[in-house]
Amino acid sequence: MTGQAPVITKTTCPYCGVGCGVLIEKTAENAVIVKGDPAHPSNFGRLCSKGAALGETIGLDGRLLNPEIDGAPASWDEALALVAKKFGDTIAAHGPDSVAFYVSGQLLTEDYYVINKLAKGFVGTANIDTNSRLCMASSVAGHRRAFGSDTVPGNYEDLEQADLLVLVGSNAAWCHPVLYQRMMAAKASNPAMRMVVIDPRRTDSCEGAELHLALRSGSDAVLFNGLLAFLQAGGFRDAAFVADHTSGIEAALAASSAFSIARVAATCGLNEGTVELFFNWFAKTRKVVTLYSQGINQSSSGTDKVNAIINCHLLTGRIGHPGMGPFSLTGQPNAMGGREVGGLANQLAAHLDIENSDHRSLVRRFWSAPNMAQKPGLKAVDMFAAMRSGQIKAVWIISTNPMVSLPESDKVREALQTCDFVVVSDVLAHTDTNTYADVLLPATAWGEKNGTVTNSERRISRQRAFLPAPGSARPDWQVICEIARRMGFSGFDFATPEAVFSEHAALSGFENAGARDFDISGFTGIGADEYEALSPVQWPVLPGKSGGQARFFDDGQFYTPDRKARFIAITPRPPKNPTDAAFPLVLNTGRVRDHWHTMTRTGKSARLSAHVFEPYAEFHGEDARLNGLEAGGLARLTSAHGTMLVRVKTNAGQRRGCVFVPMHWSGPFASDGLVNGLVNPVVDPVSGQPESKHTPVRAQVYQPKWQALAYARQPLTPPPGAHWVTGLAGEAHCLEFYGDKAPVDWDDFAHSVFGSGDDAGGAAEWNSYRDQATGQYRYSLLRGGRLEACLYVGAAPLPMSRPWLSSLFSEPELSPGNRMSLLAGHPLEPGADIGPIICACFAVGRNQIETVIAAGASSVDAIGQALKAGTNCGSCKPEIARVLGR
Repeated sequence: MTGQAPVITKTTCPYCGVGCGVLIEKTAENAVIVKGDPAHPSNFGRLCSKGAALGETIGLDGRLLNPEIDGAPASWDEALALVAKKFGDTIAAHGPDSVAFYVSGQLLTEDYYVINKLAKGFVGTANIDTNSRLCMASSVAGHRRAFGSDTVPGNYEDLEQADLLVLVGSNAAWCHPVLYQRMMAAKASNPAMRMVVIDPRRTDSCEGAELHLALRSGSDAVLFNGLLAFLQAGGFRDAAFVADHTSGIEAALAASSAFSIARVAATCGLNEGTVELFFNWFAKTRKVVTLYSQGINQSSSGTDKVNAIINCHLLTGRIGHPGMGPFSLTGQPNAMGGREVGGLANQLAAHLDIENSDHRSLVRRFWSAPNMAQKPGLKAVDMFAAMRSGQIKAVWIISTNPMVSLPESDKVREALQTCDFVVVSDVLAHTDTNTYADVLLPATAWGEKNGTVTNSERRISRQRAFLPAPGSARPDWQVICEIARRMGFSGFDFATPEAVFSEHAALSGFENAGARDFDISGFTGIGADEYEALSPVQWPVLPGKSGGQARFFDDGQFYTPDRKARFIAITPRPPKNPTDAAFPLVLNTGRVRDHWHTMTRTGKSARLSAHVFEPYAEFHGEDARLNGLEAGGLARLTSAHGTMLVRVKTNAGQRRGCVFVPMHWSGPFASDGLVNGLVNPVVDPVSGQPESKHTPVRAQVYQPKWQALAYARQPLTPPPGAHWVTGLAGEAHCLEFYGDKAPVDWDDFAHSVFGSGDDAGGAAEWNSYRDQATGQYRYSLLRGGRLEACLYVGAAPLPMSRPWLSSLFSEPELSPGNRMSLLAGHPLEPGADIGPIICACFAVGRNQIETVIAAGASSVDAIGQALKAGTNCGSCKPEIARVLGR
């Protein structure tokens, strides 16, 4: 008898803005298999390590399954009634601007649309902002200044059609790995293609580049002002395009004229020859795409940096045509969708401007809105400052964790503690932010939600449910509409997500007639069947036209009043907070390869923690030496805003005077790993985006009296006062902890943590090694021959074979060799230690790679053939190449 055929669902990855298509196969046994969708035009079947591990993140452990009021279970009716009453009473007593909404680029467009409609059209406040403020607000502002609209001109095909790719402040190899692999494939097929990376540190993206400009932190606008002056002086101006389709050229050239190659090199800390080489490549290559990301956006002058880049493309007419143009790589799966519905505090839906009275009137009339917001609201950092001061008295936070992601975390904590009423909609019961919620509302998660998202190239894709909603969790759009109705507002009687999408589409075409870039009115009135079958498409999508539009501005028409693009005169400004004797290093924050945001999703996958398990700080070796730090040791980083503990790494590719720290570790995963607690709250005056790439810090050695490493089948609790990091490691929970005051007796501690073991699982088998003179203690607990737990304590960093230790928990009974090796912490058998994980997709370690190299493998492809490493997402290929010595 044959089994039931598997059910395949086409959906979209919930991670970065690449917007990869995903195929979900549910077997007859309800197992979930995740594969890339070969037919999706964003990824053509590829997935990064995070996307490939999505099936490991959908379990219900830690889920918020029912509403809670003040930490106690409540019914939906009780929770909704309380939220509606509290918000209504607050508005009645203090006005609409006494409430706020803080939302997320991980919401679906339908969720985003109804919460913006509620806030701006019915409550009457624009105090609604999004965590996308932290990643792409400067790009939005730069687009609007140059183009008159927040328009992304090109698409992913341009990356493959270009002859020069310029990555500015973008480590695409780690942050957008599927796109990076598309670039590498294009380079392999086009020998003339070159790549330049502009970044203070040498990242994995540099492995595929012919040129790396390790410029001084914050000096990007100087570099591109110099490029503009070079292009003008060298006769590379597209005179006809500039004359017919732009304005403001003379002011922009005047502002850049003094930036000679010598001045640029001196200011940026670069070699003059390197600067000249880059300028010549850009000048003499027609098809240039400049990709930029958080290294540009997350700056107190991020908008100016965006416009400095766009200026160079406008001067040369390199925009709107295949293989050329400025391209913003967005960080979140639906940051673009949020921009379409006015998700930022200074926007209205359908790419309309809240400052424009005609636009406000248009939206008010379309919505029949009773109380239209009349001015921009508070942006993210200012919003939480207003909570702290008592100006905002009620806030609803949806699908985001601002306690971890916003700068100056201690002040965010104070804001949430001060705010009279805090509502949080989330999928998890316990996050740093949820701790301060008066009401928790359980939301459906990826895999349970239906709606749409838009990726970095304006491509709308469907996200489809393949799992039932657990417990009493509900879709966000549905909860928002119910709150709106309970507050007495009409216009929220949506029965399905396609009904929301249809209204969103109708608004985009309302009184448009080509006046605005965003127009998907072709979807107005979309029915359930058409919505279910919706294929990925780039907007605009107009009535009566099949398919979307690949590029904008090929006709030289922009969305300013005179239809001309604007040059913006840029006077470069250094970062607002310079280093000094107290804080001599520049802190730069960012991502690691296999984790995402605050790890609420990726933290559920053991293999995604295998490559980087704990927070770290990466220094240039000389900076480490001058601060008394050693690789593998611990350091305390301190800024004017906070402190953290990190493991020290050194890298010759790190620029002197800079230190890089990833931003993922939150309260559930580390006691002292919150890097945004250090980040200064300075923002760009135009975009409101925080300067997460430049905070002055100092580094000091932290030498604990003891360090410990433990693995167990159950979650572990560190001793009081210890500093710790925890996560999954294979089938075990791993806890790394250290401190200045050890437990009175390590034997007692081990027994208290692991338990006696005398239960139905069999009699406990304790093994231990104790050397009080050196401070070394090692313990293991087995039941029926199966490893249950192990603990290693020492005064120095513990050189254990971690992948090997975690692998022992998958054995039903330890082999004699592994029993003998267990207390040593590493295998005694040759070849059993695979070494630190390099390929997360296939759990391939450095020692395995070195073994096949010794056996004759001389290329990354050859290693892939032998071990599979690098053959899935490809994001580990640069690291494999470094092992090869290339």
